Amino acid sequence: MPDRSQRTGYSESLLDRAADRRQDDGWLQDAARRGRFLLFVDDRPLFNVANGAAPDPVFAAEAIERFDPDLSRSIFLGIDGDVPMFAAPITRQPVEEQAGEAFLGDGSLKAIDVRSIAIQGLVQPAMLGPIAQAKSMLDWHERHRFCARCGARTTKSDAGYRRDCGDCGAQHFPRTDPVVIMLAISGDDCLLARSPRFLPNMISALAGFVEPGETIEDAVRREVKEETDIDTAHVAYHSSQPWPFPASLMIGCFAEAVSRDLVLDHKELEYGRWFSREEVAALLNGTHREGYVCPPKMAIAHQLLRSFVEGETIL
Repeated sequence: MPDRSQRTGYSESLLDRAADRRQDDGWLQDAARRGRFLLFVDDRPLFNVANGAAPDPVFAAEAIERFDPDLSRSIFLGIDGDVPMFAAPITRQPVEEQAGEAFLGDGSLKAIDVRSIAIQGLVQPAMLGPIAQAKSMLDWHERHRFCARCGARTTKSDAGYRRDCGDCGAQHFPRTDPVVIMLAISGDDCLLARSPRFLPNMISALAGFVEPGETIEDAVRREVKEETDIDTAHVAYHSSQPWPFPASLMIGCFAEAVSRDLVLDHKELEYGRWFSREEVAALLNGTHREGYVCPPKMAIAHQLLRSFVEGETIL
């Protein structure tokens, strides 16, 4: 039976990551000649949309030369059956920007942002994982070209899963930033709020980064207290979601509220209140009487709300 994390976007993957192959240079060279590639224009994957066909983000190795990919920056993602898959950035080409999408050349190619791909369901769920993996890895390499210890240039190694400093010998590894996202619950009510950064009328669960030396449970309690002055006791894990913006892991939780009076931190939140279970059901159905909407189905916040409505709160 699928776990709850698989209800969210970016959580499935068709790939065997094949970590044992990452230091086999001969195998990797052969794999790159016969493999498949995800190509990125900046932080957006490229899709073939020729002749009205369904958008396809996978390109055969022999078909990518025309894009002038920077293969020195390619990342080995894993193996789909017996087909190796890689990600690589392409040289910036003239594009026509339109509503978050970029059309290249004759319009048969389109670069689409990763969030829109998931929300619109442009690819099968098992392809979202490799796309998220590729985006986060390529972004990490772009941000870590220099050694954090001595400042010298670093070089890619381990098929893209490490960067080495030739001057001081430091090794640098990709990072994942843990973020707690939590639904505080009091009886048949849950606490929802909106940030000024949200889309109009969007309401959601509270969230914040886990700090060094902090457990997931303590991070949940601290963030709820800091943002709303609500005290919470028992914390229960729900599910997780890779969030490639650029490289977070969303850790979904429920928290038992032991107080009710809200004092919002207006530097973080512009609105918040307790919502009844019936109101949350209306949010999920898009029929809330005040016009509020919740995050889309692919977001872990949506799944927390759905579990609350369906009684899966495990508190």
